[in-house]
Amino acid sequence: MRKPRWIVKPVAVGGDLGEASGGAGGGGLSGNGNGNGNGAPGRAGKPVIYHCVSRVVERRFAFGPDEKEKLRMFMRMYENFSGNRVLSYCFMCNHIHLLVEITPAAAGGLTDEELLQRVGCIRSEAQVAVLAKELAEARKAVAAGVVKDAASYVAAIHERFTWRMHDLSQFMQGFLQRFSMWFNSKHERSGHLWEDRFKSVIVEDGVAARTMAAYIDLNPVRAGMVGDPAEYRWSSYGEAIGGPVKDCRLTGSGAKGNGKKAREGLVRACLAHEGVGFEAERWKDASRIYRRLMGMALGKNKGRAAVEGRGVVTKNTGEMLESEDNETVLPDLGMAGMLLCRIRYFTDGAVIGSRAFVNGAFEGARERFGARRKDGARRMRGSGSAAK
Repeated sequence: MRKPRWIVKPVAVGGDLGEASGGAGGGGLSGNGNGNGNGAPGRAGKPVIYHCVSRVVERRFAFGPDEKEKLRMFMRMYENFSGNRVLSYCFMCNHIHLLVEITPAAAGGLTDEELLQRVGCIRSEAQVAVLAKELAEARKAVAAGVVKDAASYVAAIHERFTWRMHDLSQFMQGFLQRFSMWFNSKHERSGHLWEDRFKSVIVEDGVAARTMAAYIDLNPVRAGMVGDPAEYRWSSYGEAIGGPVKDCRLTGSGAKGNGKKAREGLVRACLAHEGVGFEAERWKDASRIYRRLMGMALGKNKGRAAVEGRGVVTKNTGEMLESEDNETVLPDLGMAGMLLCRIRYFTDGAVIGSRAFVNGAFEGARERFGARRKDGARRMRGSGSAAK
């Protein structure tokens, strides 16, 4: 007998999120991003996974390629600052989806060096230098016995930043506000960009988490924008297969534009129930399961996508995921397919050739890069072969 799906949902939340939570195949608690309750469980001890949605005011189609690249940049910046992890995401033209794991804070807190590294993800070098000087002076004062409560004196400096970490509301607020400021400046506008506070649903790890991740990555396919989720660059699966275009300053793993963070997130979404962490080396196993899961979901609810069935299939879900042959509407990606996905990212703002050729092009567009960038040539990275 099929188990019922349970959902606790306040009246304030619209049907869109209720449908999404039901599609995860598990229970959920919906919310409206209000207050700090959404992020509290992750801070207390166990990680908590949330599906978050935010829509543009009046549902207008406001996001083009530049806006979607900036969304990814700011998302990664606040991911690295907060200590939370994005398992899956998709940036559409008028709304965004994120599957976020709110991680517990370290029992012993952050060292000064770790705090400075985190703050450096969202603040300028000058601001980080001021903070570093303040911490150094505080440590000297403690060592000299100038202050009575040494622990509280330094902890107060840390608390100015750490209270915004490991919390869903603070993560989403920082990410969305930072993007809104950039968007309004670029388009010379003012006022609200997002129609309401973000909506969130708690998602259980295991089947629910990986199904929700697949639901997120299939958005552009169901909307008829692409035929395969690997072809959409502004999603977790597209990034994992092809890798993003590096934009501005990013810190932490995956900053080289090779899609490592996206692969780590999807591995976690697929295999967290087995105790697997953010292990990019498990991508080969996870990607096979994940692609077949998306193929099964697309076969059941294809939206505007034009897909062909694969005949009569008598296997159950577990057999479909583990079988040697992929019998879903999304065939496995071979080497050629992965290379085509990777090449897609070379067509936007990249220069390919010898080191001398690339550096020559770099010098011709020097004003577009930061002062710390000394040359233009970089080795090609990506997942044209199995992730290592």
